[in-house]
Amino acid sequence: MDHGGHGMIMDLPPFTLGRGLQWSADPFFLVACLVGLGLYGWGVVRLRRRGDAWPAGRTVAYVAGVLTVALVMCTGLNDYGMVMFSVHMVQHMVISMLSPILILLGAPITLALRAMPPAGRGRKGPRELLLMFLHSRYMRVITHPAFTIPLFIASLYALYFTPIFDFLMGSRAGHITMMVHFLAVGVVFFWPIIGVDPGPNRPGYLMRMLELFAGMPFHAFFGIALMMASTPMVKTFENPPASLGIDALSDQNAAGGIAWAFSEIPSVLVLIALLFQWYGSEQRQAKRQDRAADRDGDKELEAYNAYLASLNARGR
Repeated sequence: MDHGGHGMIMDLPPFTLGRGLQWSADPFFLVACLVGLGLYGWGVVRLRRRGDAWPAGRTVAYVAGVLTVALVMCTGLNDYGMVMFSVHMVQHMVISMLSPILILLGAPITLALRAMPPAGRGRKGPRELLLMFLHSRYMRVITHPAFTIPLFIASLYALYFTPIFDFLMGSRAGHITMMVHFLAVGVVFFWPIIGVDPGPNRPGYLMRMLELFAGMPFHAFFGIALMMASTPMVKTFENPPASLGIDALSDQNAAGGIAWAFSEIPSVLVLIALLFQWYGSEQRQAKRQDRAADRDGDKELEAYNAYLASLNARGR
């Protein structure tokens, strides 16, 4: 189906879940998803051949994350999302708040660093460039809460409540750009909070929970604003095709309800992941302390034995 501009899909029948889930691939996202899965698979196979373990849970999380992107961008949801605000909002919420969490839990950067060979002394290969990027000042800025939280909030309000949204929805390239932006903003927001991969800003677990709850209420407020509005707020969805049999305002209210309700899902997912990570971190810390205590105990025992040996030597 054509994604060329406003009012571009005029022949869509009324939306049903079956029609929404029919295969209708966006070439850009189809290729991106296949490349993402292929590279991750290459990394896992490379580690396995070397005899190194890679947690199956990470692979499952990453694959699920990429498949959620494919679900909203390579099915009928993408066609209906061009003319129905409610379906577009499902796409937006999944690609900005569910896909990034699952992809980050898959630790793709850690996998890349372990799978890519070092370039050799004095040379810089892909692995070295990735490490430089991770430790760069740029990364410190874009993963700092003072940047990630305002970006997360602004990408909602500044996009939907200004002409930017209509401009981007007017072309295929604009629509792809917007969806890539949603995914990137989600990754940047959730990375310092639950990312398994190494990153410059990694505060303590309580601070991470505060970061999460600093951003989420604004999603709920955004949803409430759409639900309470008495006129259509976005031109793109002002005049839905007659074949859909929907009212623009009630569809906008449904979009608001989706935005409001969906903000709970990532909160719960992230909290569960954080609690597991926190527990694992405490366990590792306890083991380290036990090992250190064992070493100290051994040293004390050795010192005591040496002292007894010296007394024995003097007695002789």
